Amino acid sequence: MTDNPKLKINDDAGDAASKGGRARAEGLSSARRSEIAREAALARWGDSATTAINDGSLAIGNREIRCAVLADGRRVLSQQTVLQTLGRARSAKGRQGSEAGGLPPFLAALNLEPFISDELRAVMAPIPYRPVTGGRAWGYQAEILPLVCDVYLEADSAGKLLKSQRPIAEICGILVRSLAKVGIIALVDEATGYQDIRARDELQKILEYYVQAELRPWLKMFPDEFFEQIYRLQGWEYKPGTSKRTPYVGKLVIKYVYEQLPPGVLDELRELNPKTPKGWRRHKHHQYLTDNIGNRHLEKQISTVTTLMRISSSKAEFEDIFERAFPPPQMRMPLILDDRPE
Repeated sequence: MTDNPKLKINDDAGDAASKGGRARAEGLSSARRSEIAREAALARWGDSATTAINDGSLAIGNREIRCAVLADGRRVLSQQTVLQTLGRARSAKGRQGSEAGGLPPFLAALNLEPFISDELRAVMAPIPYRPVTGGRAWGYQAEILPLVCDVYLEADSAGKLLKSQRPIAEICGILVRSLAKVGIIALVDEATGYQDIRARDELQKILEYYVQAELRPWLKMFPDEFFEQIYRLQGWEYKPGTSKRTPYVGKLVIKYVYEQLPPGVLDELRELNPKTPKGWRRHKHHQYLTDNIGNRHLEKQISTVTTLMRISSSKAEFEDIFERAFPPPQMRMPLILDDRPE
């Protein structure tokens, strides 16, 4: 306490404000308090959040976990999908992934603490990052997943798991077995240099599905409306019934249609159908596509793009819709070819 009346008044005012703040906080819903904590955490990021340069999904057993590679080389797993995979809440407390003692929510239990290794403690801090698609997100270093599984499996072996924790232990068993299978295959591929061959084989497999060496008879693949809509959006005069096109149209056809086929297909078509010394091609690219897959995909792409152009009132609007419908290759899900007979 101070003898200065002015300081005493200030102290009393500060105490009153502190009590008032606590009272207001107690009056807020838990959801609102979490939202305030989240906003405060995001505000503290500043420019410290690292941007992801690529992202995708890991299929492990029957689970799917979003992942990303950050600009500084760290591999991270989406916090939200890690929580979902381990059967926890859809989002972390305060959206920051830590509870009492700084532990992630899936480790914040006294019976698990003896099984948490120093190696795990070193990677359990949540990481703020900016996804490729924009916004902000939290993640964990990828190394955390097998280490968390070890905690549950060791606790289970020691008979220390609670009944409510057994479903998570079962999930961890599935994840560890799946990771072991993937891990040993990756190690063998790396040791033998097969990972490079595997990548080439996968590309060759796609090309075999999409491209054929023999030239198919020419058939009209692009409907007149496709070109009519291109001309409309570009502000060009369209003359029905003529096959003569502005040269720039060819570049747009490549961008909107052929570049949207699986990676490698367009390069293969260009090799099979090279330009003549005068700068034109002897055949149409689609004459080298297979009937059952290549041309089906092409027809679907043409139809989709035509529809997007039809509903667009301007070139800018169409470009925006197109980019959202067909993101860059690094943001697309991997192509899965089905070998099963129909």
